[in-house]
Amino acid sequence: MITVHHLNNSRSQRVLWLLEELGVPYEIQKYQRDPKTMLAPASLMKVHPLGKSPVITDGDATVAETGAIVEYLLERYGNGRLVPAPGSPQRLRWTYWLHFAEGSAMPPLLLKLIFERIKVTPMPFFAKPVACGLANKVLAAMVEPNLKRQLDFMEAELGKSEWFAGNEFSAADIQMSFPVEAAAQRAGLDASRPKLMAFLKRIHARSAYKRALERGGPYSFAND
Repeated sequence: MITVHHLNNSRSQRVLWLLEELGVPYEIQKYQRDPKTMLAPASLMKVHPLGKSPVITDGDATVAETGAIVEYLLERYGNGRLVPAPGSPQRLRWTYWLHFAEGSAMPPLLLKLIFERIKVTPMPFFAKPVACGLANKVLAAMVEPNLKRQLDFMEAELGKSEWFAGNEFSAADIQMSFPVEAAAQRAGLDASRPKLMAFLKRIHARSAYKRALERGGPYSFAND
C-alpha cells in the first residue's frame, strides 16, 4: 500500500490528486507545519533524511521530490494514463512542463515569499529600513521581472492548447498546479491573465481534485 507523507499546505497535495486521478488506493500520514517557522516537523526526517514533503513509501521504496514521485507512480500504476504517447510533440511538452514547475516556476515564487517576509519580520528599529530597502531592491530588480516573464510565458503557452502538454489533461497539469496556485496567492496572478485563471477553474472543478482535498485536509491554495 502506498503511503503519502502529507504536509499541510504543501506540494504533496499534488500527489494526492494524482493518486485520485489514477484511482490507486493509498494511505495518508499527515504532518503539520510549525506555526511560527512554517517548516515541516522533524518527524519527517524519519521518512527521508531531508525531512521534507512530499515523500511516499511503497513497499521497500521511498520516493521524494514531486516530479520523481509523479514519474514513479505513472510508470508503476499509470498504465499509459496521463502521459502523451512516446515520441509525440505532446510528450516533449509534457516532459518540459513536468520539470519547469519546480526548476523554473517555483524559485522566484519562493524568493518573493522570503523577501516579503523579511519586510514584516520583527527586528531592531535601526535595522528595519536597511532590511526593507534591500528586500525591495531585490524584488524590483530581479524577482518581480522574472515572475512577470514567466507568467506571461505560461499564459501564452495555454493560448496554444487547453492544457499545458496539449489538448488532453495530463500529469503535467497536476505538476503545474502548485506554481500557478501559488502565483494566484502571492504573485499577482489575476484576471489580466485569463488563460491561467481559466486553468485554475478547470483543475479545481475536477472531481479527483475535490476528493484529494477531502482526504488531505485544509489547503489554502485551492482558490481561483
